[in-house]
Amino acid sequence: MRLRWKRLGENTLFLSPSIVLTAALGVYPLIWMLRYMFYDYAGYGSPLFVGLDNFRRLLRDTLFWESVGNTFIYAGGKLLLTLPLSLLLAVLLNGKLRGGNLLRGIYFMPTIISTAVISVVFYTIFNSYNGMVNAALMKLHLVSQPIDWLGPKHAMLTVVLVAVWGAVGNYMLLFLAGLQSIPNDLYESAAIDGANAGRRFWNITLPMLAPVAQLVVMLAIIASLKGYESIMLITEGGPIGKTEVMYLYLYKLLFPVSTGSPVEQQLGYGSAVGFATAVIVGTITGLYFLLSRRMNKLD
Repeated sequence: MRLRWKRLGENTLFLSPSIVLTAALGVYPLIWMLRYMFYDYAGYGSPLFVGLDNFRRLLRDTLFWESVGNTFIYAGGKLLLTLPLSLLLAVLLNGKLRGGNLLRGIYFMPTIISTAVISVVFYTIFNSYNGMVNAALMKLHLVSQPIDWLGPKHAMLTVVLVAVWGAVGNYMLLFLAGLQSIPNDLYESAAIDGANAGRRFWNITLPMLAPVAQLVVMLAIIASLKGYESIMLITEGGPIGKTEVMYLYLYKLLFPVSTGSPVEQQLGYGSAVGFATAVIVGTITGLYFLLSRRMNKLD
């Protein structure tokens, strides 16, 4: 019994920094948010209790619901491009490719570069007047005049492409780890039986990669729904709200520092928006989790 108590004390002491940080940066802000979403509070003065008024305002807030729609468009576009491309790169780099290790490092590098740096670089690349993309397209005579990549028509496509560039290396690495865990004997047996590369991929690679793919898809869904940093730095949610997503709208309510933000902090209403946003993300993630579990049972 004394040995058990000693081990418990050692484990608690070892975990105490993480516990303290989690409580200070996670649990306390959550309790703070759950309290103030029932108040009208601008960050100074005395909070005014308003009950469910913030949620009534939320139901009538067209800007918020437009940001929800934009979030689904952004997340859907990012997922449709990132996941197949990550899997394709993983399959190619899993083979005996010359310079494969160097290519893996190159593709993974965007995931460790600061989002601010990436956003500034791509803002310059997609600049409507002197950007590199327009310069290349006009030099190749593919367009006759510059395309307004950050305008209402193409802004969402631009931020999706930036997000894909920044995320594809991370998911590629996860897929690659899954591919390397598949025994080579399966491929050799299939080749002896006369299965070509396509059949081996369809009948061996995809089924064996399913557990990893489920995890990757869940992580990608969460990251896509919560992403806003590059959008904030490239378009600030504009033009005219075309790229305004949920977490960017929430950020502007809590930290009004950008040109598209309200003049005054709205911590009370922002807390209600944060709660609604968390419910939306949690519901979608939960539905995917239940669907994947049901598909596993059917298998």
